[in-house]
Amino acid sequence: MNKEIITSRRTGDSCIHVKHSSGLDIYICEMQGFSGIEALIGTKYGSVNTMFKVAADSGYTTVPEGIAHFLEHKLFENEDCGVFELYAATGAMCNAFTSFDKTCYLFSCSKNYEENLKILLDFVQKPYFTKENVDKEMGIIGQEIQMTNDNPEWRVFFNMLGQMYHSHPVKTDIAGTIESISRIDAPLLYKCYDTFYNLNNMVLSIAGNIDADTVLEICDKHLRPCEDKGLETVFPDEPDDIVSPEIRETQPVGASIFQIGYKCRPATGIAHLKQIAAASTASSLLTDPALPMYDRLLKDGVINSTFCGELFYGNGYFTVIFSGESEKPHVIRAAMTEEINRLLTEGINEKDFQRIKKSAYGMMIRELNNVEAVANLMLGAHMEGVGPYDSIDILSELTSGDVTEFMKNEMHDGRCVLSVIEKEA
Repeated sequence: MNKEIITSRRTGDSCIHVKHSSGLDIYICEMQGFSGIEALIGTKYGSVNTMFKVAADSGYTTVPEGIAHFLEHKLFENEDCGVFELYAATGAMCNAFTSFDKTCYLFSCSKNYEENLKILLDFVQKPYFTKENVDKEMGIIGQEIQMTNDNPEWRVFFNMLGQMYHSHPVKTDIAGTIESISRIDAPLLYKCYDTFYNLNNMVLSIAGNIDADTVLEICDKHLRPCEDKGLETVFPDEPDDIVSPEIRETQPVGASIFQIGYKCRPATGIAHLKQIAAASTASSLLTDPALPMYDRLLKDGVINSTFCGELFYGNGYFTVIFSGESEKPHVIRAAMTEEINRLLTEGINEKDFQRIKKSAYGMMIRELNNVEAVANLMLGAHMEGVGPYDSIDILSELTSGDVTEFMKNEMHDGRCVLSVIEKEA
């Protein structure tokens, strides 16, 4: 077993990384004195992974949209009983989620972490799919899809992605469509499980009041070795340009909502972390209540306190998104274009930059004292191919020039989409 101690050169925080003989990557952060424990096991398998092959395959397999989410639902049901019942007996809280590029199963507890970890490792290695339980789930997920289709926040987001991405499957709802999930059956679920739930494609992350040796002993007993199958995933070619600059839809909402998204060229590894740091700072420069653009739009009644920015990124996609309530989204888009051009021409005010950077850095440091955040940090970093503490180093080295360069290269009108859900007249 290969054990590596990873230490932040800036904060002194550390964690343990083990490449287990089963193929699983394991990250452990002992946080003595904390009362809670958070554990996640994740696979690099999300809604965008609809086309794949392993070394033994002659060609690529294409599966229905929404199957990763469907599989996540079914894995909680084993032949004997439901997983929620097992966790209820230990007093732990458990959950799972499927995103665009990963699926994770997790538990939180303050005691009995050894038993909870055994449950976690056991059920993710014991799929149980039958025609009966698949057909039953079909109706449940179908209702979930219909509910999200009626959700204005969901609609404004996916409408934007649909006008932003030509071919990348990120533009499709994580749960798929009623039509796509109707093509899912037990054999197909087993094929996806055997492909993506191979331990060589997965990572376990656990943080809190734990003992690393105990965690590894449990892993030794409950992990079954897997042969690396040489998994390959592929995506359609995606151009840099957008499909259309605007989309509108009318719904019975109390106030019109909008999203303005900038389609950016994705990066990987350390370059991806640099992109995140620059994009996040650029977003803050446009949404900070202390800066002139926000103040002007607020006084004019164009925006309210819901106006904010966020980043959306993953395997093959990266978007800077601004959203909120407004009856004048065109005015907001024009103001943002004007402010970006001003910052590129005049340069970023260094005091504003340092204030925003220090705030973001402080938030990163604070999260190192949060058990849940640390567990998610270790898992997320591994899936992005970087170290758990690399993002701290990257942010500390960020300059205003890096932010200017990002805005110049990525945040321009040619790759901007406005999505609006208008209230009915």
